[in-house]
Amino acid sequence: MAPDAQVATVVLLSVAASFPCFLYGAWIMIDNEKITWGILTYHLKFILAGLTLTTGPLLFWMAPRLLEQLGGFAAVHAFFGLQAYAFLAFGFTGIVRIFRAKYEHDLYTEYDEDVLLDEIGDENMTFWRRRLRIGVFGYTACWIVTFLTGFARYVALYA
Repeated sequence: MAPDAQVATVVLLSVAASFPCFLYGAWIMIDNEKITWGILTYHLKFILAGLTLTTGPLLFWMAPRLLEQLGGFAAVHAFFGLQAYAFLAFGFTGIVRIFRAKYEHDLYTEYDEDVLLDEIGDENMTFWRRRLRIGVFGYTACWIVTFLTGFARYVALYA
């Protein structure tokens, strides 16, 4: 197997391994009604692991080689990959506002189910929560398309 094929295989496995991290991280938030500091940090461990498994190969192997092979599946792969990170940034702006509101009202340590998130933040808390959801779902959809086009490229080039 050529050195490029070996690196491509490691990259494919790394990116593929990120998806279970994302799924489990999402499941942690869905499965818990009361989001305490411990649950939030546990969730973030898996999300950050998934992002590391995806972003590391992007920065150190995919991005430096992009211009020399831009065309066809590579262009689609790069486009949807950039869109995924754009959705991630979009959702992050909502996360920051939600985190700040919950942190200021100490809801991560003293969870109070009578306090509604829409009441403790600024008047746009519904907007920020919607922004977070759009960011998460947009990232996930673009990530799946990016992974599938990357997998197709891998099969076409190295199988």
